[in-house]
Amino acid sequence: MEDEEHEVYGQEIPVDGEDVDMGAGGDDAAKELDEMKRRLKEMEEEAAALREMQAKVAKEMQGGDPNATTSEAKEEMDSRSVFVGNVDYACTPEEVQQHFNSCGTVNRVTILTDKFGQPKGFAYVEFVEAEAIQEAVKLSESELHGRQIKVAPKRTNVPGLKQPRGGRGFNPYGGHPYMRPYPPPFYNPYGGYG
Repeated sequence: MEDEEHEVYGQEIPVDGEDVDMGAGGDDAAKELDEMKRRLKEMEEEAAALREMQAKVAKEMQGGDPNATTSEAKEEMDSRSVFVGNVDYACTPEEVQQHFNSCGTVNRVTILTDKFGQPKGFAYVEFVEAEAIQEAVKLSESELHGRQIKVAPKRTNVPGLKQPRGGRGFNPYGGHPYMRPYPPPFYNPYGGYG
């Protein structure tokens, strides 16, 4: 192939280590670049300050380290929380908070939802002070959104400890604990017993 000459517009391409003269337009570009760097630095400082403020608020609300999810911290949060059952599906966290404001300062209301975002019909209310639990339990059988709600202190689940669902325990035969679902092994379907 033959070496083709390429036409270069503007200035010659600089060799490595050689300074580039941007001409009259270079000053504007340099000023614009400096301004962008200054704005970027300001934004980074604001983001750092915002993260610090969020961590501080989370620490104040939890009364401890915002990243602490230890069992002690969870138990402490659960000791200040109640379970609310039979919550209307149209009920908002703000309405639940209003209902329980008479008991004490409400820190957080959590209405659980399924994987499609539909409410499951129960909620958890966390109070700032543990004394509010007794007052909240007194609101059991009260009416919220036209439904009688059930209120109970929240229990802490212990990982690895499953409670049986009732009855007499595991039954390998399925139904009634004293009945076998199949005939005895000596039964012959073609000739009866024997």
